[in-house]
Amino acid sequence: MKTRDRILECALQLFNHKGEPNVSTMEVANEMGISPGNLYYHFHGKEPLVLGLFERFQAELAPLLDPPENAQLAAEDYWLFLHLIVERMAHYRFLFQDLSNLAGRLPKLAKGIRTLLTALKRTLASLLARLKTDGQLVSDTQALGQLVEQITMTLLFSLDYQRILDRAGEVRVVVYQIMMLVAPHLLMPARLATERLALRYLDDAD
Repeated sequence: MKTRDRILECALQLFNHKGEPNVSTMEVANEMGISPGNLYYHFHGKEPLVLGLFERFQAELAPLLDPPENAQLAAEDYWLFLHLIVERMAHYRFLFQDLSNLAGRLPKLAKGIRTLLTALKRTLASLLARLKTDGQLVSDTQALGQLVEQITMTLLFSLDYQRILDRAGEVRVVVYQIMMLVAPHLLMPARLATERLALRYLDDAD
């Protein structure tokens, strides 16, 4: 692994564990056993470190936010898709522990977050539209638009909420919450199947 990638990985672990505001570049260098000058050669301060991690997060999330339009998805594939998104967000959890403050301090990050949220909501809307086309979901356009907003807010803030409560299995809890948001919009038997699967997610999280 290249030094730059090792620095990013070390910073990610420290940011996730202690919170980004509580970690200095000096601490990252000490944790790695390299000189501050060596770290500065790759990242000229903490802001480039945070932006570097966000760019990596974007790259890992991109394939999930651009699924093939002609892909044939089974019902369980939708929940796997959400699970993978939540896993990526959990891996970069520091970004969402104090998102408004972090974005306020780093305008470049704020712009990137807005772009990411637009792509996320567009993908969620597309997946819900597929479910409606397949005859599994019934809701008008306004209700589905509100559902997209609710799912997005749950994705953004529920991980941190679970962390505050010191709950284990937090990724599965978030997926469960989203499934239960969608379930009332589904037709039988898709609704019953989703609720049963959601309960299994919750049981696995305990």
